[in-house]
Amino acid sequence: MDTQETITSMPRIGDMAPDFKAITTIGDITFSEFMKDSWVILFSHPADFTPVCTTELSGFANEKDFFESKNAKLIGLSIDSIFSHIGWVNAVQEKTGVLFHFPIIADIDMKVAKLYGMIQPGESETAAVRAVFIIDPKGKIRLIMYYPLNVGRNMDEIKRTLLALQTSDEYQVAMPLN
Repeated sequence: MDTQETITSMPRIGDMAPDFKAITTIGDITFSEFMKDSWVILFSHPADFTPVCTTELSGFANEKDFFESKNAKLIGLSIDSIFSHIGWVNAVQEKTGVLFHFPIIADIDMKVAKLYGMIQPGESETAAVRAVFIIDPKGKIRLIMYYPLNVGRNMDEIKRTLLALQTSDEYQVAMPLN
């Protein structure tokens, strides 16, 4: 197969977030409806029941009050099944007391992961990389971060960039280091 045939257009900063319908841990959603009137942090993880992914999703869950206070909804994704997601959510809550209160997309056919460029063949063809998309209330992608499978995200950086984007919008200023 020609390399050009396998390359799909990935969304970029400034693009409108691609819409999709998906099965999640809180039921079926249409992304454009889920996003309405709020900031959204869409993030992917490689696999349920793995140590790094568990720490990351627990980190998002532990910051629930912060994200709610900033009018930001969280939504996760992996190519695992809905049954795997539900089992994992329940196991984490049972063992640690942490509830993943946000929806997690079951993307077993990889349609959403491919739509958002979360499947990167140089890293893996069967697992989503660790991606973070921050989308504003108008549905525009404002920030994209990609991490390899073996490196967890930095929650402070995700929070900082959300605050920076919101502050920049409110005051029409550029945001410096840190």
